[in-house]
Amino acid sequence: MFSASRPILLAVGAAFCASAVAQQELRVCSDPNNLPYSNQQQQGFENRIADLIGHDLHRPVVYFWFPQREKFFKSTLDRGVCDVVMGVPVGFEDADTTQPYYRSTYVFITRRDSGLHITSFDDPRLRTLKIGVHVLGEQDDSVPPVHAFTSRGIVRNLVGYSIFGNLNEANPPADLIKAVADKTVDVAVAWGPIAGYFAQKSSVPLELTPVDSDSRNPSLPFHFDIAVGVREGDTALKQQIDAELVRRRSEIAQILRAYGVPQLPQATPAAKPAKAEKGD
Repeated sequence: MFSASRPILLAVGAAFCASAVAQQELRVCSDPNNLPYSNQQQQGFENRIADLIGHDLHRPVVYFWFPQREKFFKSTLDRGVCDVVMGVPVGFEDADTTQPYYRSTYVFITRRDSGLHITSFDDPRLRTLKIGVHVLGEQDDSVPPVHAFTSRGIVRNLVGYSIFGNLNEANPPADLIKAVADKTVDVAVAWGPIAGYFAQKSSVPLELTPVDSDSRNPSLPFHFDIAVGVREGDTALKQQIDAELVRRRSEIAQILRAYGVPQLPQATPAAKPAKAEKGD
């Protein structure tokens, strides 16, 4: 009797232990090829911030890798294959969000030796300069810089660079910043974390100037608060992460500085934000 039932008891016990271990993990859905945010080698700043949170919660971080493109949240967080998604704009409709852990801005990018010093969408030189922008496929008009240019009739001299690239290309968002460095375009406008990180790695010195606002479209946002995304109703985890974001605020700011991320004082917007460039 004992010998016959023992394998069953052992199997049940093993399943219980495996379930308990799984419950202790902090499961993160992340893009495997999306520096400066994340990659499969865990070299992005979001990988490092997730490690801080997991360490303090005594939950080892495990990843579910999935390209961060259309339907990313439906294929990951909504399906329950992970607990959190890093780097979600506050107010994002496809997830609940914690308090923000940084606020950043779009920036103008030029070669330092060009002497252009572009600071506004109203600069008349933008009508003749070749301008690089990131595009998101069918959602191009929702990206703030593209909207700002097209509302001024600046279209023919825009050059679009896919923020997604292709699955075999390493670091596709870097193409836009490289285009400024090699003079393929004269100026570009990109989301600050992308621009800051790849500008640091450029062999050609680049100048980054924060976008303040759009005089023609004052309600068009260029600054965004970025938070951790959790499933709707996962209040306990959200509160735990909120506490860690406060506790680790200085360490997180240091990580962001190391990656060249432009940081602004945090001010959570009440309205749903437009898209920051990450392919969400």
